[in-house]
Amino acid sequence: MSQDLLVADSERAREDLVVGQPERAVVDVAVGVLLQADGQFLLTSRPEGKVYAGYWEFPGGKLEAGESVEQALRRELQEELGISIGTAQVWKTQMVDYPHALVRLHFCKVWDWQGELQMREAQSHAWQSLPVAVVPVLPGTVPVLSWLAQERQFTACTHNTAHSEHH
Repeated sequence: MSQDLLVADSERAREDLVVGQPERAVVDVAVGVLLQADGQFLLTSRPEGKVYAGYWEFPGGKLEAGESVEQALRRELQEELGISIGTAQVWKTQMVDYPHALVRLHFCKVWDWQGELQMREAQSHAWQSLPVAVVPVLPGTVPVLSWLAQERQFTACTHNTAHSEHH
């Protein structure tokens, strides 16, 4: 594993460890960083019934067999938000070790989309700038806020860590 593995909730047991398996399977996830002209970006909350329900993240989802990152992102944003995106190019990749899964997040910047946002999974959404006002923020989202801050020469805290209790 590379050193840039982000371990979320390290005090919790890894739930998907399988006895006899040499290592955990990696789940590839396409993530959209939707950016408006004024620099604001879209965060959505994780719906009830999902792991980390209520935590804020960039929208996206798992790659299905044979899909590219861009294809998966296009499908997920259509399914979750009802929008059709233009070009999406992978910006950064981050491995995150969550208690429930080992995920490889492929973050794509998206400047171009069509359609009105529809919250099809009864999730919430918020256009944010740095520092983000919504809490709690999903651990896998935190590095992205730092990358955006670096690009924008933003040096203050990117998010509020006060509400990171576990569900």
